[in-house]
Amino acid sequence: MSEESRSTALPDGSDTLSGAGSGEPRSVLTVEMLAAAAGASAEDGIWLDVIRKMDEVYNDLLQYEVALEEKNATLEDTQQFISSVLTSMSDLLIVCSRAGVIESVNEALASLLGVDAASLYGRTIFDLFADEESREQAGRLLSDQSSHAVEDIEMQLKAVNGSAIPVSLNCTPRYNGVGKMLGLVITGRPVGELRRAYQALRRAHEDLKTTQQQLIHSEKMASLGRLVAGVAHELNNPISFVYGNTVAMKRYADRLTRYLVAIHGDLPREEREALRRELRIDRLLDDLPSLIDGTVEGAERTRDIVDALKRFSATDRDERQPFDLVEVIERAVQWVCKATADQFAVSLSLPESIVVPGSAGQLQQVVMNLVQNAADATEHARERRLEISGRIEQGEAVIEFRDSGPGIPAENLDKLFDPFFTTKPVGQGTGLGLAISYGIVERHGGKLAASNHPKGGALFSLRLPLVQK
Repeated sequence: MSEESRSTALPDGSDTLSGAGSGEPRSVLTVEMLAAAAGASAEDGIWLDVIRKMDEVYNDLLQYEVALEEKNATLEDTQQFISSVLTSMSDLLIVCSRAGVIESVNEALASLLGVDAASLYGRTIFDLFADEESREQAGRLLSDQSSHAVEDIEMQLKAVNGSAIPVSLNCTPRYNGVGKMLGLVITGRPVGELRRAYQALRRAHEDLKTTQQQLIHSEKMASLGRLVAGVAHELNNPISFVYGNTVAMKRYADRLTRYLVAIHGDLPREEREALRRELRIDRLLDDLPSLIDGTVEGAERTRDIVDALKRFSATDRDERQPFDLVEVIERAVQWVCKATADQFAVSLSLPESIVVPGSAGQLQQVVMNLVQNAADATEHARERRLEISGRIEQGEAVIEFRDSGPGIPAENLDKLFDPFFTTKPVGQGTGLGLAISYGIVERHGGKLAASNHPKGGALFSLRLPLVQK
């Protein structure tokens, strides 16, 4: 292509010819103009980038401002919350530095001392105490760099009128984010208030113990009332035996008196021998030892029953003496069975002896309660039966009571040992028997549990620790 025909296309579509020979004169686009146009375009792009970056920075600033306002509002709420908590605290609060300079206190402390809280800031905690001993104790707390807290230190604070106020203080170290100790946080309350609270707690505890003993005694008397018939029958046998032997010995005494009078009289020998045969003196002398032994045995049996009744019915003094649990179980079963109107069979499968520590009277009440409950549970059963088995297992006595009744409903298993819970009709049960039994077993270091036997009937398991040899 020749120089004359060379052209350049402009943005508006027109051509610009360079060189001579053209028909009409046209505007000429020089190299300098093209360079200037290119420079202007590049400068506009730079400004656009700058504006875009400024917009991004402005948006970030707006977001930072919103976040800062939210955090500021949260901080104000937190500060207000902490301030309200400190103001509402009834316990005393002191925050101090490692040097003991007070940084914060609450209104409870200022009110107790009778000063303005702001007047305490910047002072040392040593100014708060009324005696030298308390100040020395505070110095030891500040010098101790260990991380453990100190509880229930009794110290003397100084009121505005100079009087000493005994307080009980707790001290806890305060740390920064890197674990450096910053100072102490001290809390507490006046000792007088604590003493009143302890006295009230002690009185409530004593009242509770008294009420518990009364409940146990009342339930024991109720059980004894149900068993009066059986106990009366139990006493009737030895008393009748003693009475019969006493009547026989009275007859024998009359015969001996007649015979002794005849011996010391003037009767001939033949008449004395006839009187001896008539009064059957030889048989009388043979019977006397057995009559005396039987009377003594009946009296001892009566004494044992009365002693057992006295131990059972007397108010417990929580005695802890070793005793044979097998004898207690046998006596309890005997009393309950004698008082049961209908036929109620109890089979025992126990070791020869199981010696456990505790109160024989209390555990007899537990066993009698379990046996009586079994008798009540089997009242409408086809066969009224209770099986009591015992064994030694890992240093414990395990006694199981399995009856032939319908078992315990699943919804009642968790409530069985609750006070006043009973499934008996009104007037036939207090709902305290099992609850009191459970408490007695727990106090003896044992466990009382209830479940249903896989083959039917209720199963109560009693575990008690053995006497340590």
